Amino acid sequence: MLLVLAIAALIWGVGALIGVSRQARLTLLVALFGIVLLVHLILPDGHPVRMATGETPALWLLLAGFAAMIAVYRRGLSALRRRAKDAEPPQAEPQKTGAFTETELNRYARHIVLREIGGPGQKRMKQARVLVIGAGGLGAPALQYLAAAGIGTIGVIDDDIVENANLQRQVIHRDADIGTPKVFSAQQAMVAQNPSVIVRPYHRRLTQDIAAELFADYDLILDGTDNFETRYLANATAVATGKPLISGALSQWEGQLSVFDPAHSGPCYECIFPEAPAPGLAPSCAEAGVIGPLPGVIGAMMAVETIKIVTDAGAPLRGQMLIYDALYSETRTIRLRPRADCPICHGKGQAN
Repeated sequence: MLLVLAIAALIWGVGALIGVSRQARLTLLVALFGIVLLVHLILPDGHPVRMATGETPALWLLLAGFAAMIAVYRRGLSALRRRAKDAEPPQAEPQKTGAFTETELNRYARHIVLREIGGPGQKRMKQARVLVIGAGGLGAPALQYLAAAGIGTIGVIDDDIVENANLQRQVIHRDADIGTPKVFSAQQAMVAQNPSVIVRPYHRRLTQDIAAELFADYDLILDGTDNFETRYLANATAVATGKPLISGALSQWEGQLSVFDPAHSGPCYECIFPEAPAPGLAPSCAEAGVIGPLPGVIGAMMAVETIKIVTDAGAPLRGQMLIYDALYSETRTIRLRPRADCPICHGKGQAN
């Protein structure tokens, strides 16, 4: 047995000296073990070779079992370490401290000199957590400006992939991104624009089973979707979790924007739109078309409303809807009131 162990040590030591890979040396040791077992199975008891290699295979099987236990333990420990490392949010500690690097101070200087924002406002932006639903026409500019402005943690949820027809207006994506999930294309562009922000991509559709838990992890929600099912779900979940909902919509040459926040004197989305329109009355951008820069205008306004709410600057569009007609260069703002019989917010905004 000592002879075999000496050969194994020689294989390992000499192999390491001459640069043989660890995997190759392990393969040679396994081969040596196999040969020894084969010898014990083929040769009769008392054979000189069997006597020289331990006489019985029991000791070798015991040694092999012990080595296998060590290997399984090490592999399991490595897997646990990887899982623990993956579970750690990147840049979490810098985000919590709110401290700015010299690069960040220079980057956000034009915000910091604004009386309504200043250093405290920029710090609140760094600590803010904003979820954007949709990385398409409205989500694209909103995400870009939120990242550039220094919103610390930005979540983006979308189950779509980048298509050639998106590129006329969804400017966060590039031709090379065609076929890539929009959330990952957007994440790449945002981190390239501002490496200091944390971007959390969710490549899936917003559904009832995940909405409440997801919303609870963010301070406010931006809805840039183009289907009414998701809009009503986002509204109901935002009201239930007490989150402000910044909602935008587009059609051809016209866009609209509002902040639905019943907790702060305003209606919810369903107060204003109790029912989804009948099919064909509110066609999507794919069906009716949309002028390319219009999503940029409304999406940028959504980012402005986000910054105003986060920093407590100015007067957000609570209880108001801004409508922009790009074809005739007209804007108007209409007042919105809570509806007492709203099944979602029950007219909560009337009490404030």
